[in-house]
Amino acid sequence: MSCKDTAPLLAAIGAYTSWGLLTVYWKAVQKVPALETLCHRTVWAFAFMLAVLAWQRHWEWLPQVRRSRRVRLVFLTTAALLSINWLTYIWAVTNGHIVDASLGYFINPLVSVLLGVLILRERLRPSQWVAVGLALGGVLFLTLGYGSVPWIALVLAFTFGLYGLLRKTASLDALAGLTLEMAILFLPALLYLIHMEATGRAFFGHVSDGNGITISILLAFSGIVTALPLILFTYAARKIPLATVGILQYIAPTLQFLLGVLVYGETLTGTKLAGFAAVWSALLLYSLENFLVAGRGGA
Repeated sequence: MSCKDTAPLLAAIGAYTSWGLLTVYWKAVQKVPALETLCHRTVWAFAFMLAVLAWQRHWEWLPQVRRSRRVRLVFLTTAALLSINWLTYIWAVTNGHIVDASLGYFINPLVSVLLGVLILRERLRPSQWVAVGLALGGVLFLTLGYGSVPWIALVLAFTFGLYGLLRKTASLDALAGLTLEMAILFLPALLYLIHMEATGRAFFGHVSDGNGITISILLAFSGIVTALPLILFTYAARKIPLATVGILQYIAPTLQFLLGVLVYGETLTGTKLAGFAAVWSALLLYSLENFLVAGRGGA
């Protein structure tokens, strides 16, 4: 296989690995409140995306945004969903719930399937229904075992599932779409950061201990670490089979899960492990079924 053939595959692996390792990044700024981190991520990502689009001279989508009220409404919704997803994930990582967050991204593909059935009226094969049922059983088991709904996982799964559903039907490409979403969120995020600075509560630029400079640098680079995996993914998704992308997407939650348990010492009880096992079984069944159908040339 030539370098030209392997480049898209390596780009996809790099994107999903980066998303998985972002856990370490947000953990490093855990002293900063999650909302402040989110606002920095938004502001710096917007600046970086503008630089990328300026370099590519990729502005032809702007007239469409000005003309179409539907495009503006769709991306207003996706921006809101993305901000909820990011805020929940950052809060989960910085408050010792990395394993719970990984569950959300494990069940996200099956939530996307369920949303396709409920909203797009897509039809599932019997084995796909079994996979969805297994995942639902795992969530119910966790709920009953802990006496509370695993809200972190469900918020992450459903916000990203709805986000993906809307972006699937949106007319803008990934880079333009993310730039528009960041543009929508930019002013509120910037105003919040100004408010934090004015009230003396901002972390950025204020060195209170030996890690102060490091935290400020990490916050400033949060836009780059947000945008680069997306650029890699956009490049890869256009050149490698969808089935390959579907398998590689489990790299991110697997890394999150391993980091939570092995590096950050989060507790993995028998109840939680049993719930995860049901979800993993569902994903295995769903992936194998898709692989076999694709191999037969089926729909």
